[in-house]
Amino acid sequence: MAESERRTGASEEVPPPVQQCFMVPKKEINVVSDMAKWKRSQAYADYMGFILTLNEGVRGKKLTCEYKVSEPIEKLVALLNTLDRWIDETPPVDQPSRFGNKAFRTWYAKLDQEAEKLVSAVIPKHLADAAPEVAVYLKESVGNSTRIDYGTGHEAAFAAFLCCLCKIGVLRVDDQMAIVFKVFNRYLEVMRKLQKTYRMEPAGSQGVWGLDDFQFLPFIWGSSQLIDHPSLEPRHFVDEKVVNENHKDFMFLECILFITEMKTGPFAEHSNQLWNISAVPSWSKVNQGLIRMYKAECLEKFPVIQHFKFGSLLPIQPVTS
Repeated sequence: MAESERRTGASEEVPPPVQQCFMVPKKEINVVSDMAKWKRSQAYADYMGFILTLNEGVRGKKLTCEYKVSEPIEKLVALLNTLDRWIDETPPVDQPSRFGNKAFRTWYAKLDQEAEKLVSAVIPKHLADAAPEVAVYLKESVGNSTRIDYGTGHEAAFAAFLCCLCKIGVLRVDDQMAIVFKVFNRYLEVMRKLQKTYRMEPAGSQGVWGLDDFQFLPFIWGSSQLIDHPSLEPRHFVDEKVVNENHKDFMFLECILFITEMKTGPFAEHSNQLWNISAVPSWSKVNQGLIRMYKAECLEKFPVIQHFKFGSLLPIQPVTS
């Protein structure tokens, strides 16, 4: 069975067999009662499947380990490097308010204008029609230009962007580790730079009761990396020395380092949820708990999901079993 599946998969390396009708994604979740539609949708099933597949793919692996880097992965990193360069070219402006620097709007306008072109450089010519659909998720993944804020809904849009690239065959099964370690990790670096440079507000932050002001996925995938680690246990991530020595290998510790750079005072006070997580006995329990928390706190919250957009690749239609 697997053999025949593999053979059919191999024959599809040429242009895709089915001509997909792409569309510009749009909002579908307008009132709280629409949330039931989202949870039943093909988009939800595919998005969550994508997150969990990558969660398994990076299990027990270090950021610095060896993995395959395909051409599309290199192109995605180049795209993110371009976004990074634009930050350097768009310094913050002098303004009375400390937070939400208006220069972010100038930076965002450039992305808004160039997004389709950037995406077209990543995907092959025969998939050019997909660029407008996929580019929407890229534009949604960097924060809101009106409010100059960033949160887990924007992060979800970037994961959706990567999921779409998998669905059109640009990214493949053997790109899994590179998707997280190379592309998503580079995305995090650029987002942290945006947050710092333009003093972005956390979108819908729960303050000390949230996991983190800005991100969630790197805690999930980062805890998976640490499953069955011979010496690092959850209790160690609140130890500054451990974080400093290991953050280049583990996404979770990189997140902790960023929090401690951005916040002052005792860790237990500014990051209470994470402090509680450090008492969990094993990384696999942390990982399972974070997946449950992600569904409840992000994917099942109307204020987050009302902004999510649906198209042909991530459709609002119910799952067809």
